[in-house]
Amino acid sequence: MNLRLNFAPSVENAPKFAAEIVASVKEIVGIDLDYSVASLESVDRILEGFRKEGTTSEQVAETLFGFGCYVGEVFVRQAKGMWKPAADTKAAAAFGFPLVIQTGAAKFCNPIGKVFKRVDNGVEDSVPFFYHVFTKPSTNA
Repeated sequence: MNLRLNFAPSVENAPKFAAEIVASVKEIVGIDLDYSVASLESVDRILEGFRKEGTTSEQVAETLFGFGCYVGEVFVRQAKGMWKPAADTKAAAAFGFPLVIQTGAAKFCNPIGKVFKRVDNGVEDSVPFFYHVFTKPSTNA
C-alpha cells in the first residue's frame, strides 16, 4: 500500500498525524478526542461507521494512518508508551507499518495496523480491547 501522507511517517511526526485526526473529527463529526482511554470508544464507533458504509481500509488509508497515530498517542499519554520505528524491532516485517508503540522492555504493539484491521474485520478487532490487552500488567507466575 502506497500512502500519501502529509508528513514523513516518523516517531517525531506521529503526534502531528494524531493532532490532524483530532481536528478533523471535531470539524466533521463534532466529537472531541481528548487522548483519554475513554476516547477509544469514539474512535471504535467512527471506524465501525466506515465499515458499515462499505468503505475499505485501502480507500481511507491515510485517514486510518492518522487514527492509528491517535491510538498510539493514547498509549504514549496514558500508559507511558513510546513510539519506535518498526525497523528497530525484531518483528519489523510482521508489523507492516513503519511505526509501533513500545509498552514494556520488550513489548510492542501496532496501533496503526490495529486500526486498519478494525475497519477490515469489525468488532473482533476492537480498539479499546486492544488498548486494555497491551496495558494490562503482565503476570509472571
